[in-house]
Amino acid sequence: QLQLEESGGGLVQPGGSLKLSCGASGMPMGSYAINWFHEAPGKEREGVACITDGGQTSYATNVKGRFTISRDNAKNTVYLQMNNLKPEDTGTYYCAAAQTIKSLGGILTCYGGHHWGQGTQVTVSS
Repeated sequence: QLQLEESGGGLVQPGGSLKLSCGASGMPMGSYAINWFHEAPGKEREGVACITDGGQTSYATNVKGRFTISRDNAKNTVYLQMNNLKPEDTGTYYCAAAQTIKSLGGILTCYGGHHWGQGTQVTVSS
């Protein structure tokens, strides 16, 4: 049974950077597409970035150019490098295995999630 655990959150000033980790246990994560989600206070959980087993990536419009998702299968870990952070990036970040993925015309879309972690808190404030 795949289990995921997020880490790396914290308090950072606007314009700063954080690197989140999503570590897997129970079984290797190399065959899974992994999706990062953001849940702002009082709002619905939304997809942020996704990476397939083959390394194809996708990003939400509001983080494209600032966030980078990557994976290291040897360490059984997926990362989310977050640069130029903004106050609206504040919230809880979760990782999960994508339920469904589509890759058509070079465009990747990831849907849903399972094997959710417990989340890690990110606060962007002066």
